[in-house]
Amino acid sequence: MQSEFKSRRPDNMQEKKFKRTVEDFICEHCGAAVKGNGYTNHCPKCLWSKHVDKNPGDRAEKCGGMMRPVRIEQEGGKMMIVHECEKCGFVRRAELRRQDDPAEAIEVAKKADF
Repeated sequence: MQSEFKSRRPDNMQEKKFKRTVEDFICEHCGAAVKGNGYTNHCPKCLWSKHVDKNPGDRAEKCGGMMRPVRIEQEGGKMMIVHECEKCGFVRRAELRRQDDPAEAIEVAKKADF
């Protein structure tokens, strides 16, 4: 299945630059305590994220909206979570990780709003 993902990133934004930021957080959706590893961008329990980055890890986005997991996609050999910001509509994808709750990923896939 090919992705219908379309970036909403402005054309004038610089190249994607990753900044590893190691931080723990409390999920604002489900309240789970999450231990970050520098690559953690969503809660492994409920799969929700927060719109805090312009480029991965930079914490430069002022929106701060909660990002709902809207569907699961396959890209090559990886499964990706597609998040949509409930505040501004921004869409971003993140890799589904081994520590993520598989039952929750199945629920997201069932409820996908294509």
